[in-house]
Amino acid sequence: MLTNDEPVRAVFMGTPAFVIPVLDALLRSRQVSVEAVYTPPDRPRGRSRAPDLSPVKAHALECGLKVRQPPSLRTSEAGEEIESIAPDVIVVAAYGRFLPASILAIPRYGCLNLHPSLLPKYRGPSPVPSALLAEEASTGVTLMLLDEGMDTGPIIAQSEYPLSGMETSESLTEDLFRLGADLLMKWLAPWSAGAVQAMPQDDSLATVTSKLGREDGLADWRLTAAQLAVRHRAYAPWPGLFAHWDSKVVKFLDVAPLSDGVGTGAEPGLVLGTASHEMPLAVSTGQGLLGLKRLQLEGRRAVSAAEFLSGYPGIIGTRLE
Repeated sequence: MLTNDEPVRAVFMGTPAFVIPVLDALLRSRQVSVEAVYTPPDRPRGRSRAPDLSPVKAHALECGLKVRQPPSLRTSEAGEEIESIAPDVIVVAAYGRFLPASILAIPRYGCLNLHPSLLPKYRGPSPVPSALLAEEASTGVTLMLLDEGMDTGPIIAQSEYPLSGMETSESLTEDLFRLGADLLMKWLAPWSAGAVQAMPQDDSLATVTSKLGREDGLADWRLTAAQLAVRHRAYAPWPGLFAHWDSKVVKFLDVAPLSDGVGTGAEPGLVLGTASHEMPLAVSTGQGLLGLKRLQLEGRRAVSAAEFLSGYPGIIGTRLE
């Protein structure tokens, strides 16, 4: 049980910036002592091949925490290292790697994971884009006890999050992990005290997501303008919504349906001029026009649609591949 005299010894495992609020919540608690932070090894980036630190590593070092970066957790060395730390609990948030049974068995309170969906819905690597693509009315975050499956462990607690229809994957992921940080700190003490039981998931209700690929962001102009706008939000910031024009990739950084439900009679993918100052360019779709607010041509900086049109007036009347 957690007490002020005996803080729980925690190991945190995570990688991207949006899970830093979870680590910070653990650091703020007087009932928790973060003994080490685990994150994947640095990767060389750019022409200099200089090591690129994960956001979690950079933040942990700023906080004076011990950082561990084993290439794999499946080696005896990795297991021995974690055993030497003697954590009471391991908290996992977007670490990106499976924990083997040998690691799962080490902490007495288990390995707790924050997953950005209401499990058993949207298990797997892309729960947030999947919820947006499905135009769900709400989603949420789940605090679960990890097992060897992919998001199949029993549920400790959940928190629902209503959707406005304006979220992007980036903004929603950030919001869900902030919510998850609160959820973790609400339930960590009761969990360690044995005052709450984890409930098995109903596998009959499970849905499984797949990993996003760059090709997912390629615009299919046969879809409606509204559907393409949903994909734009779901795929922001990566892989984004894009097409090919003049043998180059053009990214659509900000879009909005101009006339969903209105048929233009134009071939899907045809670029048209409009009378809108904010969106002087639009693309004909299977139903309605998709207005373009900001674009970025391969090798160029991001610009407003008006700036793009000024530099490339010949795009009007062409068809985007």
